[in-house]
Amino acid sequence: MVDTATLTPRTLHSLYRDHHGWLESWLRKRMGNAWDAADLSQDTFLRVLSSSQQIADLQEPRAYLLTVGKRLLSNFYTRRSLEQAYLEALARLPEDSAPSPEQRWLLLETLQALDELLDGLPTPVRRAFLLSQLEGLGYRDIAQRLEVSERTVKRYMAQAYEHCLSVDW
Repeated sequence: MVDTATLTPRTLHSLYRDHHGWLESWLRKRMGNAWDAADLSQDTFLRVLSSSQQIADLQEPRAYLLTVGKRLLSNFYTRRSLEQAYLEALARLPEDSAPSPEQRWLLLETLQALDELLDGLPTPVRRAFLLSQLEGLGYRDIAQRLEVSERTVKRYMAQAYEHCLSVDW
């Protein structure tokens, strides 16, 4: 958590005052949207506030903010891609079997939580886990789909389960 001895309102205010405009401008150029850039900029400073990094000791505050901002930007695009894929899948459903708006919202929230849960796993491990859990594939089918051995799939699944159990909710 934050060491309140080194994080003073003045230190945080200085960091925000000196770099907020620059960070938001950088994000706006990449996103092409001022509203989303403003949100991600605020999220970046909230992440800094809740991190264990001692702000007063930052040698390169812009590099640090850029690293945090890039991670949030990546997460933003991942969520957006996930949301788009979900909406496309919904559009293919017959009208009478489409979920209600409330169910859609709950499903999207669940998908985003699952995405956050699996964040940090290597791509093949993540894919193996999702193929198992969402498509119900067995290890042999996953191995064929990923073009790896069943033994590798077993390792991937063990790694995914261990990761899921270690995440703090």
